[in-house]
Amino acid sequence: MTETPETEIDTPAAATVDTPPDRLAADADSPFFSAEILQRGVGVRFKGVEKFNVEEYCVSEGWVRVPVGKGVDRRGRPLLIKLTGDVEVWFKE
Repeated sequence: MTETPETEIDTPAAATVDTPPDRLAADADSPFFSAEILQRGVGVRFKGVEKFNVEEYCVSEGWVRVPVGKGVDRRGRPLLIKLTGDVEVWFKE
């Protein structure tokens, strides 16, 4: 029996991803929520202006959801409005 050295194979899942996902939500009840990605920090630029109050975005469909004033629904979540336009995202690291 011959011994061969064990080598590590780099798979795409094991590699660090440098681009944020196409769609991400800050609401924990959403299927697009990811705590790991949100802790890493994601920057969002909408129509050329950096936004800091984005609750959800989708790059491929070109929209963001942002809160409308201080209003909340009956469950205490902010009321959101969907704005369409050019969306750019990046990791803040």
